[in-house]
Amino acid sequence: MSLPTVAIVGRPNVGKSTLFNRLVGKRLALVDDRPGVTRDRREGEAKLLGLDFRVIDTAGFEDEDPHTLPGRMRQQTEAAVREADAALFMIDGREGVTPLDQEIARWLRAESTPVVVIANKAEGRTGQEGALEAYSLGFGDPIAISAEHGEGVADLFQALLPHVENEKFETDEDEEEGDHPLSLAIVGRPNAGKSTLVNRMLGEERMITGPEAGITRDSISLAWEWKGKPVRLVDTAGLRKRAKVEDKLEKLSAADTKRSIDFAEVVVLLLDATRGLEAQDLRIASQVLEEGRALIIALNKWDVADHASSLFNGVKAALVEGLSQLKDVPLLTVSAKTGKGIDTILDVAFDLREQWARRVATGELNRWFADAVEANPPPAPKGQRIKLRYITQVKSRPPTFVVFGNRTDELPESYRRYLLNAMRRDLKLGPVPLRLDYRGRSNPFDKGRR
Repeated sequence: MSLPTVAIVGRPNVGKSTLFNRLVGKRLALVDDRPGVTRDRREGEAKLLGLDFRVIDTAGFEDEDPHTLPGRMRQQTEAAVREADAALFMIDGREGVTPLDQEIARWLRAESTPVVVIANKAEGRTGQEGALEAYSLGFGDPIAISAEHGEGVADLFQALLPHVENEKFETDEDEEEGDHPLSLAIVGRPNAGKSTLVNRMLGEERMITGPEAGITRDSISLAWEWKGKPVRLVDTAGLRKRAKVEDKLEKLSAADTKRSIDFAEVVVLLLDATRGLEAQDLRIASQVLEEGRALIIALNKWDVADHASSLFNGVKAALVEGLSQLKDVPLLTVSAKTGKGIDTILDVAFDLREQWARRVATGELNRWFADAVEANPPPAPKGQRIKLRYITQVKSRPPTFVVFGNRTDELPESYRRYLLNAMRRDLKLGPVPLRLDYRGRSNPFDKGRR
């Protein structure tokens, strides 16, 4: 069975080759700050969270005479798109939508190849604003990524999956959206029992275990099924405090674990109940939440824990204080040795994924917003009123919202927290990371917005 094909297109120097290298896992394409480095189509076999496809890196699209070198490069790009099963149309999130991007969009709309818009270099606020501008291109929800840092790859996977299914991911036409495998990563400090837990889930000694810390070095992805539901289970290397990591191999393992968190939908942070909660556990939890992944904290070795009730309450209180950015993170108990508590973890994980991927209807969202603002109007610093106009959900996974109004940069942090807490409570979004951004004008495509 031949692999499906994806072509990466866009104007020069937006990061197409950087994304190509990341997808194929090798530095096959030359990357430089100068535009026009790529000329010929370059192909490679890509792997994205188990999804296999052929990817084509194309030259920067320029509006030139067909007889010139840039014109011939453009013809190669056009041919690549026509042969592809899907096209990734990349813009520079920092620069926003340019006239050439609009020209490329007009050309792509005339083609029959499905298009996914990706806004690269979207790490900071400027990049996020460029991603919002990409809605104006007319290809649906843009995917905000950083090809250089590997951010947004899980969202890219979801966007590509309907167009680039292969044997691993073939689905029935009537399959529900939630039937794709749950991507579940197990993370934690060394010797917390991650591999033992994975073995107990699988019912076989798939992972090497032992009393020595740090046996697992690579992140291992395993296909599994729980109660008829597909799961992609990832066992990761233990994460020690960064200052203690000196060995190069351990640094590479830590980076591999970070990538596993980036790809995951739900992350289980496994704690050793015989050692309680440590500062490194809170650092790992914060890292997971900052990446926007749903989080479960599980106390392992519960079958041998002393003073279980006081330990549980102590850990819960420490989480309230140490993870102030998200209240009510699920805290569960498990025994990797006996298997008790595993079903509860999976039940909660599937529920969290549903909340993490949820989209709120526009009408329901704005009715809630109007009621929330009326119940507690924004303050008026220096006697000048802050007017909040409306809210929209720009993406899910995690749920991300943008509020439009005037002088939004003067909103105090306490009011921002009020909106987030009210949204989580009233819209029943659950204990998953939410992102709420603000724009200073009502038109998201206005270049002069604050």
